[in-house]
Amino acid sequence: MGNYRPAQKHFPSRKCNFATVKSGRFLTQIVHTSLEFFMQINLSNAVKFESRHNGPTEAEIAEMLEKIGASSLEELINQTVPKAIQLERPLNLPASKLESEFLKEFKTLAAKNKVFKSFIGTGYYDTIVPGVVLRNVLENPGWYTAYTPYQAEIAQGRLEALINFQTVVMDLTGMELANASLLDEGTAAAEAMTMLFAAKPKEKKNAIKFFVDEKVFPQTKAVLLTRAEPIGIELVFGSIDLLDLTDENLYGILFQYPDADGAVRDYSAIVAAAKENKVTTAFAADLLALTILTPPGEMGADVVVGSAQRFGVPMGYGGPHSAFFATKEDFKRQIPGRIIGVSIDRAGNKAYRMALQTREQHIKREKATSNICTAQVLLAVMSSFYAVYHGPQGLKNIALRTHGLAKLTATALTQLGYTISSQQYFDTVKVSLDAETLKKVNKMALASEINFRYESDALFITFDEVKTLSDTQEVVNVFAKANGSQPLDISGMSDSLSLELPASLLRTSEYMTHPVFNNYHSEHEMLRYIKRLESKDLSLVHSMISLGSCTMKLNATAEMIPVTWPEFGQMHPFAPIDQTIGYQELFENLRTWLTEITGFADTSLQPNSGAQGEFAGLMVIRGYHLNNGDTHRNIALIPTSAHGTNPASAVMAGMKVVLVMCDEKGNIDIEDLKTKAAEHAQDLACLMVTYPSTHGVFEEAIQEICATIHQYGGQVYMDGANMNAQVGLTSPGRIGADVCHLNLHKTFCIPHGGGGPGMGPICVASHLAPFLPGNPLVKTGGDHAVSSISAAPYGSASILPISYAYIAMMGGDGLTNATKIAILNANYIKERLNGHYPILYTGSQGRAAHEMIVDCRAFKEYGVEVEDIAKRLMDYGYHAPTVSFPVAGTLMIEPTESETKAELDKFCNALLSIREEIREVEEGKADRVNNVLKNAPHTATMVLTGEWDLPYTREKAVFPIAYVIENKFWPSVRRIDSAYGDRNLVCSCIPVEEYAKEAELA
Repeated sequence: MGNYRPAQKHFPSRKCNFATVKSGRFLTQIVHTSLEFFMQINLSNAVKFESRHNGPTEAEIAEMLEKIGASSLEELINQTVPKAIQLERPLNLPASKLESEFLKEFKTLAAKNKVFKSFIGTGYYDTIVPGVVLRNVLENPGWYTAYTPYQAEIAQGRLEALINFQTVVMDLTGMELANASLLDEGTAAAEAMTMLFAAKPKEKKNAIKFFVDEKVFPQTKAVLLTRAEPIGIELVFGSIDLLDLTDENLYGILFQYPDADGAVRDYSAIVAAAKENKVTTAFAADLLALTILTPPGEMGADVVVGSAQRFGVPMGYGGPHSAFFATKEDFKRQIPGRIIGVSIDRAGNKAYRMALQTREQHIKREKATSNICTAQVLLAVMSSFYAVYHGPQGLKNIALRTHGLAKLTATALTQLGYTISSQQYFDTVKVSLDAETLKKVNKMALASEINFRYESDALFITFDEVKTLSDTQEVVNVFAKANGSQPLDISGMSDSLSLELPASLLRTSEYMTHPVFNNYHSEHEMLRYIKRLESKDLSLVHSMISLGSCTMKLNATAEMIPVTWPEFGQMHPFAPIDQTIGYQELFENLRTWLTEITGFADTSLQPNSGAQGEFAGLMVIRGYHLNNGDTHRNIALIPTSAHGTNPASAVMAGMKVVLVMCDEKGNIDIEDLKTKAAEHAQDLACLMVTYPSTHGVFEEAIQEICATIHQYGGQVYMDGANMNAQVGLTSPGRIGADVCHLNLHKTFCIPHGGGGPGMGPICVASHLAPFLPGNPLVKTGGDHAVSSISAAPYGSASILPISYAYIAMMGGDGLTNATKIAILNANYIKERLNGHYPILYTGSQGRAAHEMIVDCRAFKEYGVEVEDIAKRLMDYGYHAPTVSFPVAGTLMIEPTESETKAELDKFCNALLSIREEIREVEEGKADRVNNVLKNAPHTATMVLTGEWDLPYTREKAVFPIAYVIENKFWPSVRRIDSAYGDRNLVCSCIPVEEYAKEAELA
């Protein structure tokens, strides 16, 4: 609360009455005398950000401590965190800043970035974010604070937006199936390579070669290299024209369309020849180009990947952007990532849900071929709304204008005497130049604040939606000046432009014919459509989301504001380093802070999701062992309680998974660990451990566990999913780990975005620092850097300001206090539920860490499943905690530090009320099948229309507790039939007739 001291001023010697008034979070000293009224003014009494971020007041903290039986926060922490691993000094971080102070200083840092006009291309393009999307989606917490739509009944809005995204991708690529986004184009290409490897036909069961055309983007090649080698895929780079398709060892091919030089060609003959030889084909394609070019699906492609970034998502110095992955129905059970499908609810109405979830790493674990967890939902939603707003004709117009400017430039430069190497192109012109002219053009372009892409004997000029005729004139002027020509006025040359590509390359098929892409082109209609979808989704703007292991904390407005500043959003990831000084300063500071927080030596900011962080950490360990000559070390020990991404990531890194048992208290079985570590001593690569454990407990033997692994030459990878219980109290370095990843979208306040974006930087001990990941175009990583993990050198750089702001405004003490409050809030909920629900695991002194597992398995005897509780919570206005992870039939609850006591009490009251509803079933007062739990959630339509024939009242159905009446959140559909959706897989917009009916109801 800060230091509030009594008034120091001396008053006349008469009786005075001092009174302390508490108003909100602030204490004011008021002095009454018989003659005058004095109020002390404290000029330093500004509102610290910490008091905005942490939910409970001092008075509430005292009440909660009393409830749980602790005399102070310090006593609670000592009962929760083993003394042996507690930090011996406070975090060495800069002092906390006020919100206004931070934003002012951060604007100065941002101004160090120089935003030049980018003609660099290579997969990243300037775009115009429609204002209606910018304000109402990207800057709207109703969209960015939602979670992955596992509870589909309260996520119908973003599920519809995602199915729109899938439809756009399927239509433009000409494919039968698409997922709901991947992390970036490089990752998507790697997923295509590995999926096709896993799905090889029997004729190619021994084939290991994957051919990558030399004109694929360089950042994509680097990610492919990283992913191929550990799992035994042999990458071959070269010219597609020299490829021997009869090679029996060849299983797949990847093209870039248009290619890295901007050229467009017809691949139909090559694809047909590949099919004859049982070789599969993947295209990395440009969605905007596909509005006028023949789609890969019509050429016979098996997979099409790419980035939707130029559909209304800023470049952001590399991310975040939504990649896409489209394929054939044949691969529907192998396709990576999330797929949104159409199903029905209990009333038979169409409803959306995540389909075919058994494909995902959560289920397949070490048998998974992908570790994709977080995707890029918020960005996919933005791109889908961009497509809805512009419609098919609007997108085509943008594509034609983009192509027209490129063509106009080529014509003008030809007249100026330059050699244009491009013959057939979409948006990129290749200009062949000698070294001297190249230098001249570069110098003059920089003087005009223009960036081109350069090679040793050529440069490339890429156009996009943002570029204008005026920009094109500036480009032409640079070239005229460089060779001493007279300025060339291009304004009159545009009248004769036309689309002149071979007929085989011109698209003739229709796309985006569904009404959703043709009805919302006025801003009013678009605004209402966005709001209609938003109103169907429950997010942190409505209530606490207590998902265990997900850390749904406050995403403060002050943290979010810089994300849309052009100094961060309009930077190309391959812009010259001297134009990105602001970003470089941000990276350096954030790396330093995260390194201090984790107790390590260095940090890489490249991984753009938690799962990517896991993979990066394991690849660094692998690089370390290979560098030491220990090529045989490939065993990863993983506890049975681990998140599904852990074993999936280990397999991707070329490791074999050996499971370690847990004891009845949820801790790692030390004897089993020691036995298996000794058994695999010669081949031991690492242990993957989550701390505190996924069971919500600080295991007291953690240092012994780490020492055991080190004894046999292994490394310890710590999963940072539960870092919110460590910051300022202990650290991965302190417990004995060698590397960890951090979920910046959990502990460090990047919002979940409805299922992405995320960031998963890795922090490492000094001996692993040389192996931090690199990038082929921008220097990152150590002297022995592993190849790229993400396409961009700093992953999703434009959301790093969020975590930067959080740390800067909290300071070391604030971060530590946040951890303490997170632990307090969890233990308060535990105590309130005690005696009503069993709590599955606690520490040796009966404390939970920052989360706890509530055991609901006993209710199954009476027909009540944990899913029934999850769905019934919707009627109370809450998103369910994590269901059946890490233990089937349980709820894992994590409240975070950002929730007030009042909100915690409301949530607890909801669970206690549901417990009474379960008791009614237990005692026979309610039917086992037809009751409020089994019928949940209840919609407005259900209770307001038709006859009410259920054996409980409407009021009990939808207003089960008093607070719900004041602020009711209505689920838009009844319980969804998941099995129906998987049996009848539909992953595009619902039929026009159904859509029209829904539109009438809306």
